Amino acid sequence: MTRQTAHTNDAALAAFIAKKAEIDAMLSRLQAFSADHFGADPERVNWSHVGSLEYQAHLLKQISDFAFGEGEHAA
Repeated sequence: MTRQTAHTNDAALAAFIAKKAEIDAMLSRLQAFSADHFGADPERVNWSHVGSLEYQAHLLKQISDFAFGEGEHAA
């Protein structure tokens, strides 16, 4: 491996690790938000809460399908 390739790989690895840390932080926040019923009072849940959660689930499914090659990203 040349010095230029090693430098490029080091920079790519650093960027990858930084982006992974960003994703890990988002996942941690989402897990805590889920544990708190996504900020909804279980005694006062209404269809607006359901719609919001449905939209969030839709976005997460897109990410999951992309990550695992499923849904529209299936081979």
